[in-house]
Amino acid sequence: MTNQDLSQNCTNLYDHRPVARVLIPLIYSIICPVGLFGNALALYVVISKITKLNSTTLYSANLAVSDILFCLSLPLRAVYYGLGFNWPMGEGLCKATALLFYLNCYAGVNFMTCLAVDRFVALVFPLRLVKLRKAKNAKFVCIAIWLLVFAQTLPLLTITLTKLESDGRTTCMEYPNFEGVFKGLPYMLITGVVLGFVAPVAIIIACYSILTHKLCLAAKSNQLTERSGRTKKARGVIAGVVFVFVVCFSPYHLDLLQYMIRKLLYDPSCTELKSFQISLHITVCLMNLNSCLDPFVYFFACKGYKQKVMRIMKWQVGTHFSSVGRASHESSGTGDVHGTRRKNNKIPMNSIREGQ
Repeated sequence: MTNQDLSQNCTNLYDHRPVARVLIPLIYSIICPVGLFGNALALYVVISKITKLNSTTLYSANLAVSDILFCLSLPLRAVYYGLGFNWPMGEGLCKATALLFYLNCYAGVNFMTCLAVDRFVALVFPLRLVKLRKAKNAKFVCIAIWLLVFAQTLPLLTITLTKLESDGRTTCMEYPNFEGVFKGLPYMLITGVVLGFVAPVAIIIACYSILTHKLCLAAKSNQLTERSGRTKKARGVIAGVVFVFVVCFSPYHLDLLQYMIRKLLYDPSCTELKSFQISLHITVCLMNLNSCLDPFVYFFACKGYKQKVMRIMKWQVGTHFSSVGRASHESSGTGDVHGTRRKNNKIPMNSIREGQ
């Protein structure tokens, strides 16, 4: 049985529809506004300080643009899942959402890798590789990343991403729709996982390990080094990037990798394909969560973003306490009135007792 025949004969691939049509739109309804706000704020901070552009802010701005474009496509995906894996909006919009999804995934991976390497170079090789961190060179790196990611994802536009299922529903950008379309699909996806996930993770872990080792050696000779702002910033950025990779990108890519390896060894059964389909929907939700978590990376990477967030938080806290203060003042004033009344009520009673 061929892969295409298997996906056609497995009629229970979407039996988790009742749960997915509620849970996935709910998750996307949280990711979309939070991601839009956090990334729009980062972009605003960068644009408002455009005369002070550096490599860090450039990588952060491009990462924010990628996340914003992706968040704008989430409402359409939420409608798709809410309708029970039914896409009524045509092939064109399906391809547009697929393009934005993969652009966000791999542009995000590349720009986060650039952020980690940038912080590493800034601390470990501040003078030797200072030219690499110039804004002019960072612009070329950003352009190269966008061109590379577009080249990787544009082939999606040449194939049909929608499929009419046996129950009359039209699915969009589901894994079974790809089976039978590409020859050697497992080899293609394994290569994509290695280049798009394993290699960036190896680079980031190497940067973090070397940086931590250097900081430990420097701390032994000078304790002030450990407390310096540049040190905390570098460690915060790289740790944030590692956290996003572990939480968001690892489950999806490891899930994809294990199934493709199994496909090379034998033909998976319908039960295995169904389990993989369910796990994909879960891990894709986790991967989309990166749009919400990326602003935490900006918080450590961009001083202006951190100051803006802290200012907003202080304003909200100040507003809250001022309103509480007004309320407590009013209640204390009311209490004084009631207290005076109670005292006045006690005077005649004492007088009565004394008279008795």
